[in-house]
Amino acid sequence: MSRERGSDRSARDAAYASVVRIFIARLAGTPVFDPAGDQIGRVRDVVVAIAGSTPPHVHGLVVEVQPRRRVFLPITRIRSAKAGAVVFSGQLNMRRFEQRATETLAIAELLDLGVEVEGERMTVLDLAMEETRRSEWLITKVAVLGSPPGMGLRRRGATKIVDWGEVRGFGAVQKDQGAANLLVAFESMRAADLAGALHELPDKRRVEVAAALDDVRLADVLEELPERDQIGILSRLAPERAADVLEEMNPDDAADLLQDLPAEQAEALMALMEPEEAAPIRRLLIYPENTAGGMMTSEPVVLPPNATVAEALANIRQRDITPSVAAQVYVARPPVETPTGRFLGLAHFQRLLREPPSTLLGGILDTSLDPIRPGFTLNQVTSYLAHYNLVAAPVVNEAGRLVGAVTVDDVLDHLLPDDWRERDDRPRETIETREGGNA
Repeated sequence: MSRERGSDRSARDAAYASVVRIFIARLAGTPVFDPAGDQIGRVRDVVVAIAGSTPPHVHGLVVEVQPRRRVFLPITRIRSAKAGAVVFSGQLNMRRFEQRATETLAIAELLDLGVEVEGERMTVLDLAMEETRRSEWLITKVAVLGSPPGMGLRRRGATKIVDWGEVRGFGAVQKDQGAANLLVAFESMRAADLAGALHELPDKRRVEVAAALDDVRLADVLEELPERDQIGILSRLAPERAADVLEEMNPDDAADLLQDLPAEQAEALMALMEPEEAAPIRRLLIYPENTAGGMMTSEPVVLPPNATVAEALANIRQRDITPSVAAQVYVARPPVETPTGRFLGLAHFQRLLREPPSTLLGGILDTSLDPIRPGFTLNQVTSYLAHYNLVAAPVVNEAGRLVGAVTVDDVLDHLLPDDWRERDDRPRETIETREGGNA
């Protein structure tokens, strides 16, 4: 009987060894479902334990659940895993994931690492894990790229898949690790989610990844990062690159960031910016931070009164305009760049949807609301938006010119604690012991 059981166990082990490999970079962003079929989050990384040339054991997955909390899902709970979905059994520990000294994050720390394969210098492109026994997963294969580290994907060499034991260099700390393949894994992330991923990285890796982003993407991500991370990244970019990134940020976000820098550094960066890009930021910096002038965006959608509804809808349809900014169109005499000519009124987007496309904006203005003044305090702005059930409001100076618009997201940023992007206020739904060597 014991021989039969041993034979059966060997057969099962052989069957598991033949399971199709899962490349972990493809797991990034994969939805995670509980036993009832409800999505509870997305995969952000894979936790492994590296021990020399022996294939590393996979401890589990790092799963991001809302609001932006990263938790640990033990590999023993995984019922099925593939590129389209991960399904787990049992309950999920909602305690925030904390990486241990013996653990490595495969996506964040191993992709783009420079290694040696048979004496040849190569770059880690991806890693494959296999279920070798029931609920036991190992990193068995490494996809490597022949191009030198830091050269990105445009200068590709030979790509091949090798056994883990054939690769040397996983234990080394490298001064300049690239980020091209990591960014490929995260390319579908929203800016806020990518910011969350960057925040969780070690400082060295965070700066490397930020440096690999293009100016527009980095600007979007910086707007979503905590103040400490913003300053850390911007301060380690070359001044010319930092100025280019600031130009791509929304003026109000750029002004908030510059206010947190030493005055000499902030002035030096603005001096490197194009004058027309720096001008709206300089105007915002004259207002105290917790006033309407200090919170507002200086680039709302502004059109003259002879513009049509069709033109207004085309403007608010642009992808780079946030929903709160697109909620209404402000109408003013030329010039229509802030500070504008005389402010005439606004047109709510719902009103625009009800009017014929050829209707002139001057004929459908809402003039019933007195605009906000730049000196309004945070409490005054909050009360104004709440009283009139608005998501945005015009800011008009004493000369009657539109200088910007305050949106509800601007107000929330100032109402919440300074460290709100780093805090975790979600209640613990299930507290359990982490498995796979973690507690």
